Amino acid sequence: MENPFPNADNLIVAKLKTVFLLLFLVLPLGSLYSYKILYAEQFYKLYHRHFYQYPEDYLENIYYLEKALRSDFCNPLNALAVIKNKEEWARYRNLFRMHVSLKIVESYLGLGSKYDKMYAYFYNAPWQRENIKSLEIARESYEYAKVYWLEVLKWNAQVKKSWYCLEEIQVWEDESYRIREGLLDYNAIIDRQIARVDRVLNDFRNMDENTY
Repeated sequence: MENPFPNADNLIVAKLKTVFLLLFLVLPLGSLYSYKILYAEQFYKLYHRHFYQYPEDYLENIYYLEKALRSDFCNPLNALAVIKNKEEWARYRNLFRMHVSLKIVESYLGLGSKYDKMYAYFYNAPWQRENIKSLEIARESYEYAKVYWLEVLKWNAQVKKSWYCLEEIQVWEDESYRIREGLLDYNAIIDRQIARVDRVLNDFRNMDENTY
C-alpha cells in the first residue's frame, strides 16, 4: 500500500532510523547474517510486546509488521497453520493480512498515546510549542491508524463465512468474527481520539502571554 501521508512528520521517521541504526551497531555481525528474512511470516514473528512500550518499541513493531504485509508468503508447508487445500490457503492469507493490519492499527494508537495530551492546562503554557508538536505527532499517528483500519476491513471482507476454521490461528478467526459482527470497531475510537486532539490543539494554539 502506498504511503498515505507523503509529508509525514520527519521526527517519526528519524526515530525509526535511529532505532535500527542502534540495532545494527549493537547486534553481533554473525547474528545479522545467520539467515535472510524473506517471508511475511518471518517478519511477523519479529513483532513483540514489552511490558512497557516506548515510542521506539512501537516504531520497531510497525516496521516489522509493514514488512510482513509487503512480503511474499512462505510455502504452505511452513505456514503458521495447517493448510490442506487451496481454499484454506486463501483463507489463511486473508486472515494473516487482516490480523497484521489490526496489529498496526493498535501499534499506531499506542504510539499516538505516547505523544497525546488529554488537556491543555494553563500552567502548560510555557511549553506551548513542545505540546503542540507532541499533539501533532499523536494526531498523525491516529490518522495512520485510521488508514490501516480500512485495510483491516478490506482483508476481512475477503474472509468467507465458514463452519470450519484454521485452529492454529483461532485468535485471528475470532478477530475476523468480531469485526464482521461489529463487536470490534476501531473507527469510532479513532475518530474520537482525533476530535479530542483537535480540541486540545486548538486550546494550546490559543494560549498567549496572558495564559500563565
